[in-house]
Amino acid sequence: MLFGTQLAILKVMHRHFEEKIDDLKNNLIRMGSFAEQAIADSIRALLELKAELADRVISQDRQINMFEMVIDRSVVDLLALQQPVAKDLRFILAASKINNDLERIGDHAVNIAESARLCAELTPFKASTDIPQMAQIAKAMLRDSIDGFIHNNTDLCRAVLKSDDLIDELNKKTSADLVLLMKQKPEMVDYSLELVRVSRNLERVADLATNIAEEVIFAAEATVVKHRGSDKGPSD
Repeated sequence: MLFGTQLAILKVMHRHFEEKIDDLKNNLIRMGSFAEQAIADSIRALLELKAELADRVISQDRQINMFEMVIDRSVVDLLALQQPVAKDLRFILAASKINNDLERIGDHAVNIAESARLCAELTPFKASTDIPQMAQIAKAMLRDSIDGFIHNNTDLCRAVLKSDDLIDELNKKTSADLVLLMKQKPEMVDYSLELVRVSRNLERVADLATNIAEEVIFAAEATVVKHRGSDKGPSD
């Protein structure tokens, strides 16, 4: 009888643990959706010079910050009270890092929105830059890393890793082009500086999307792919 009671308690505890894991995953998915929308809206605000949309991105950043705090508490509870092992432990550790990455992506969306708001106040000019291309790549990387997390798709995440170098090169090219433009047309300095800032923030978004993809691979396969080196670590 005692054994049966203990078994029933263990089953309840395991079910409670699985529910907590599901809650953690669902909150990360929702946070990722907010971060993805924030990046998309901040870029749109920049390209279309929509100051009101930029202000909305800035004001809605608190939602991402709230998710970060909720997820942090969930991670602490799971680690302290449930004592997870193996794959569950890797997932929780990865979730903690992804939570931090998504919060930082939200911060970069705010930075881009602040630049968009300033650009909307300045006399716009047509400058040929790679920022629209950078934005498309960064958004695709973020989307694919989040989709990889949702569907446990490591192939999709590995494809994200391959895009990071392209963003780095485009950031360097954009910055160099804008520096040259500022030398040629000093009246465009303020506007160009904001575009340099946007380019750097997009490069950081791509880096953070890469981090998320790496963490998904770690959680799923127990392999470390930091810096896109050779995979290391045991498998389950």
